[in-house]
Formats: sequence, C-alpha cells, structure tokens
Amino acid sequence: MKKIRDKAKERMKGACRLCAVCDGRVCAGEVPGMGGLGTGAAFRNNVAALAAVTLNMRLVHDVCDPVAAVTWLGLDLSMPVVAAPIGGMFNFNEALTEDAYVRAVIGGCRAAGSIGCTGDGVPPVIISSGITAIKNAQGHGIPFIKPWESRELDEKLEQAIASGCKILGMDIDAAGLITLRKMGRPVGPKSLKELTRIINTVKSAGVKFILKGVMTVQDARLALEAGADCLVVSNHGGRVFAASPGVAQALPAIAKAVKGQISIMADGGVRNGADVFKMLALGADIVGIGRPVTIAAIGGGCEGVSALFATLKAELEQTMILTGCGNIEAADSTTLFKA
Repeated sequence: MKKIRDKAKERMKGACRLCAVCDGRVCAGEVPGMGGLGTGAAFRNNVAALAAVTLNMRLVHDVCDPVAAVTWLGLDLSMPVVAAPIGGMFNFNEALTEDAYVRAVIGGCRAAGSIGCTGDGVPPVIISSGITAIKNAQGHGIPFIKPWESRELDEKLEQAIASGCKILGMDIDAAGLITLRKMGRPVGPKSLKELTRIINTVKSAGVKFILKGVMTVQDARLALEAGADCLVVSNHGGRVFAASPGVAQALPAIAKAVKGQISIMADGGVRNGADVFKMLALGADIVGIGRPVTIAAIGGGCEGVSALFATLKAELEQTMILTGCGNIEAADSTTLFKA
C-alpha cells in the first residue's frame, strides 16, 4: 500500500496531504477538496468517535479461521465492506478522469468480492461515468443520486435504473453541499411523501433502495416507513454540517430502534479493519469506506482498490480472532469494552 499511497500523494498534491492519521485536522474547511466543512469538526468527530470505541480482547477460544463473508441485499460479499459513493475529481486535483476513477472503484471492488458505489453531481460526467462503468460491469455497482428537484431527479433515476443495477441509492445528506449551492444546482431535503414516491418508483423497477444520510432515530424510522431497504448512518464525511456528531456516536441508538427491520450501513472515519469491526459491533450490518478508497483508486487504479480491500479483510479477520468472533454475526455489542 505504501507505493500506492506515494503515487496518490504525488497526483493529489494541493488537494490532499495524505496525512499519516487522516482525521480532518489539517484539511479543515477545504471544501472543495478532501476536508470537512467549516471548522472540520464533523470530520474530526467521525474519526474521534471510532477511536473512542475499544474492544474486549479474548484469546481463550478456538477461532483460528474466521469467516468474514456476508450476504447483503441479495449480494454475496467477501466481507461487510463496500466503497462509499464519491465523485467529482475537481476535489482531488483532477488526479484522474471521472471515467478512470469509477472504473477503478467498480473494477477493484468487484475483484475483491465486494461492490462499489458511484456518485452524482456537477458536471454531468460524474453520474454518466458511474452509470457507464456499472453497465459495463453487468450491473455490478450501486449508483447514488443526489436529492435534486423532481424533474432532474426522475431523469437521473431512470438513467441509473437503465444501468442494470440491482441496488440504487440517494445521498440525502447532499442536501447541504455548498459546492452544489455555489454552482446554482438546487438540492434539498425530501418530505416523507416525496421520499415514498421515489422509493416506490425505484422498487417498481425491481431495484432495491438505499437512503444515505440518516443521523437520527426519527429519520431512521421514516426511512423504514418510506420503504427503504437500507439506510446509511452518515454525515457525508463531515462535508455538509460541521455541528454533526460522529457517525459512531449516532449509530447505536439508530440500531437499537430499527435493526432487523431495515439493513443498516455506516460510514465515516473508517480507516482499517478494526474500524470496520467497531461499526459492526455498534450496530451496522455493512460498512462504507470513502476517502481511503479514493486514495487507493488514484494511487493504484483497479489494483490499488483491490489491494486496499485485501488489507482491510486481513485486518478485519485479525480483529475477529482477537475478539473470539468466528463470523460476522458474532461481532455484536458484547465485544465492546465497557468500564
């Protein structure tokens, strides 16, 4: 991974410093860029909240070959990790073209036995590149659409469904993106009625729906009521609301309220396999990873992404051994250290 990171640092000069600890301190306010909005507090909260979670080390057991594989929304995955939706190479010093970036993410995730999500935004090449990559991968990818106004939203939903995808998402947390506001492209929150209509449209095409950007129990219950198949506990990487708590702080209450009724994904501050395990123990069924995937794709293309996922899987399996978990189902709240 060092060679991949070194190449990424060279290509992303001026956009990301590739700090040894990626916690949002140095890049606070760098939006566009890799940083968190404003003070960068929400980005830092994501990392700090996960760092504050510690695990019970258990070694008197017979778990030597843990099984990290899971089935999620009908997909068989090598581990409960997917690439979170990211797009807009203007944020990353145009280190790659949009097309090259999404091909690296979709191809690298597929090679690793996982699946990648693609982004949306301005310019239109962001979504078109993602849809093309998913179509070329026989539908093996998850396109995410921003919460545009109705006409543009419906057009993009139609395009995404035409990619052959089996799952489609909306990052409703993008409602606060200042980059889109500056471009004069309106995005915004959705009422329960409108969200239900959107989800019904998607599901009538035989496609499952993910709602990303849920940070409260109230919104989690509304996502469930609207018919979503999965919700993502996420604050958009700390890039839309500086006052947001860390995802790992919000996750347990949401899991307590709706786990088992709707699939739960969590992203934000995940940097290694132990972080993946922590999110699972806090209540997630699946974990999204953003910035590290971007760095791997820019530094090593498809092979860089698959190498990152191999590293994450090895770290996750090591954590499972050290906590006595033979499978992912065992990674529950009993593994959390409580003084």
